[in-house]
Amino acid sequence: MEYIWLALLVLSALIEALTVKILFAVFVPASLVAMILAFCNVSPWIQLAVFAALTVIGFLFRPLAKRLLPVKEAQPYTVEAAIGTRSVVVERLDNLAGRGAITVFGMEWAARTVSDDVVLEAGTEVEIIAVEGVKFICRAVL
Repeated sequence: MEYIWLALLVLSALIEALTVKILFAVFVPASLVAMILAFCNVSPWIQLAVFAALTVIGFLFRPLAKRLLPVKEAQPYTVEAAIGTRSVVVERLDNLAGRGAITVFGMEWAARTVSDDVVLEAGTEVEIIAVEGVKFICRAVL
């Protein structure tokens, strides 16, 4: 039974390290105590009861731990991550002609200006202010 608790301890710690949701972290101390009890030849039923009790206590303190521990919010890995960044026009931005491109994250993307009456030439520095479908909406940086 010791190795079951050890496996649960390692697996819980690994999953928690990858997700950082303070969800599987409650199983780590519970499985550690249960493993120590198993090495002391305590009855498996008592091991299971102690594990269950410590898990319940862990889940009761989970909201407090989430408030006290700084957990970074997930960063967007989509085009929304580009909003607020600056770029350079690589193909003239002309809404009326339906043409234009900028470089974002090292790749060329379709782009348009904020207003139809604004045309930006290649080489102009722009700020990305929105994403509409597969096009970035930009304005010139003054």
